[in-house]
Order: sequence, then structure tokens, then C-alpha cells
Amino acid sequence: MGAGHLSAANAVCVALREIDPGARTHVVDSYKYAARMMSRVVSDGYLQMVKTIPQMYRYIYDRAERATEVGPFRTWAHQFTAQNLRPLIERERPDVVVCTHAFPSGAMAEYKRIYDDAPPVVGIVTDYAVHAFWIHDNIEGYCVATEAMRDIMVARGIAPERIQVSGIPVDPRFAPSEEPLAALRERLGLPADRKIALMMAGGLGIGPLERMLRSLDEVAAPIAAVVIAGRNAKMERRVLAAAEAVRYPVRVLRFVENVYDYMHAVDAFLTKPGGLSTAEALAARVPMLLYKPLPGQEERNVRVLTEWGSAVRARSLDRVPELLSRVLTDSAMHERMTEAARRFGRPNAARDAAALIAGLAAQRTEVSA
Repeated sequence: MGAGHLSAANAVCVALREIDPGARTHVVDSYKYAARMMSRVVSDGYLQMVKTIPQMYRYIYDRAERATEVGPFRTWAHQFTAQNLRPLIERERPDVVVCTHAFPSGAMAEYKRIYDDAPPVVGIVTDYAVHAFWIHDNIEGYCVATEAMRDIMVARGIAPERIQVSGIPVDPRFAPSEEPLAALRERLGLPADRKIALMMAGGLGIGPLERMLRSLDEVAAPIAAVVIAGRNAKMERRVLAAAEAVRYPVRVLRFVENVYDYMHAVDAFLTKPGGLSTAEALAARVPMLLYKPLPGQEERNVRVLTEWGSAVRARSLDRVPELLSRVLTDSAMHERMTEAARRFGRPNAARDAAALIAGLAAQRTEVSA
């Protein structure tokens, strides 16, 4: 669910092949190996809940976060999935299994309890807070975004040497570009004489992009916007309709491979605070305005990013124009936010995670030999 987990996996794959050009990687959607009904209930139910009754999802998330034991349904789901994964793992014979989502992390923890020949497992947490669903005592390595997350995992019984504070893996091309801003904007067809905001709704296409576009008509400074609607055709149509009604220039795009170029070309990033998109913005050193976090993990992301000073939060749509105006026109504020992004951004996180994975693979090869 969501494109961020896939993006993290792909970034680690690229980094592994850079370490070892002969490395073979295979990205798997673990939900395809779960019970079909459970997969539909989890994915469809999650989307409907966060859209219509987010308070209920927040309650479930918070209660699960405090749990000290695995519930019977989750145990069954992990066991069922682990057994379904058996033919895949026997066929692929991986040296390491890497999980960029909590569900496969739990399934592989159960797999290791069932099968004696299980490979080592690494969990890569793709938010700025770690939920209890990630934590299992038989996973060999974890990559997390912050020291605070590491401390939480140690308090929950994970040995410190098994946890690496690597950051959230992103494509290294999100690191600041040496291409001059004027040349980059010309290449992308963006105006050179306006402050530009980039807007995204995340891989699930959840977010009031069209309402945010209309609200930016109240920004006094000359602005332009780039909106990336992702693979959501309905979202794209709504955004295009809203773009025709506003007084400033708007470029509407669907899915693009070079999001990093647009982050380097803009002055601010207006988004919901998904783990991957905000990690990419930190790596690109672009100030963030965060709006409408999903309950649970995204609310925790907001807390961390605003404490760092790399982002500001708009708690209502009315605040969006005011806060964006400040981010775009207050040079001291913009510089502070950019510096905070520089301090906390981890453009090499994928390489650091890959080094951990490659080390475990090498140890397994030595034992086998």
C-alpha cells in the first residue's frame, strides 16, 4: 500500500548493484502471498478508514503501538503468508530478505520460526517513527531514520548492534544538483521569475490537491505551482479543473520518473507527510509545508520534521496560503529550513542500508562455504 515502500526497495536494489555489479535483486509484493480476503480487507479497509473515519484508525494504530503481545489474527496472517512464501524462497534462494514494510517483516519473522533454513532478514523502517509491528526478536538487522527510533527499539528488546541509523533509503539523485537553477527550470519548462511550489498527494493519491491549489490564489507573491498527481487519473482530472480556475501558472503532471529534478527546481514542497516523499525532500534540501497527515505514522512524521525545523505544518486549509507565503518570501526562514534539511537529510541512506545487507550476505556465504 503506497508507493513509498516500493521506492525504498528500488533505491536499495540500485545501491546493492553499485556495491556488487553481479548482485541479483528481486522486489516482491508480499500482499500477493497473503490470504486474498485479508489482503483486500487490509488495503481497502485502510483506505476507506483513513478517508472517512480517521479517528478510528488513529485509535487502532495507537492501541497496537502499545501492545506487548502479537494478537491471534496477526499471528495467523503471518503464518499463512510465511507458508505461501516458502516456494518463492526455495526457488530464489536469497542470501538476505529485506522488508520495507511492517507486514512482510512480521511474515518473515514467522517464516524464520517455522523453517530452519531461513535466510537472514533486514527490516527498513520507512517513516520517522517505529511501530511495534516492526519489532521482532529474530530479525538480524534494522535500518531506521533516527537515533530516537533506535532507542525505542532497544527499549523493546532489540540488541543495539542490530540497529543501524541509516536514514530512509531514497534515490541518491535527490541530493542537491550541480545544475544551475536557471538552466534546470529552462529544461523543465518552468518560469524563472516566480517562486515555485511543488505539490504532491503521495502514491495513494490521497490529499485535497485541488482545494490547496485554489487556496494559493491568496498568496500575494508571484508564484507558480507544479502538481504531480501520480497514477491517479481521477485526481489528475480534478487538479486540471482546479488549475484552470486559478490566477497563477500551474503545471499538472501524472507519474514522473524524475521527481528529483522538480524538487531541485522549486522553492517549497507542499505535501502530506509520507515517509519517503519527506525523506526525498530532506535529501534535496527543499523546505516543506505539511498538510493533512494521515493518522498514525504520518502524524508522527510531522512531529519529527517540524521539531527539526525542516518543515512547517498547516493545521487548516486557511493557514496554507499564509504559511507558504512566509516560506517563500522570508529569506531567513527559508534559509533556516534549508539548513535543517541539510543537517537531517540522508541522501546516502540506500547505500548505507545496502552495505549492511551486503555484509549479511557475505557472512551467509562464508558459513555455507
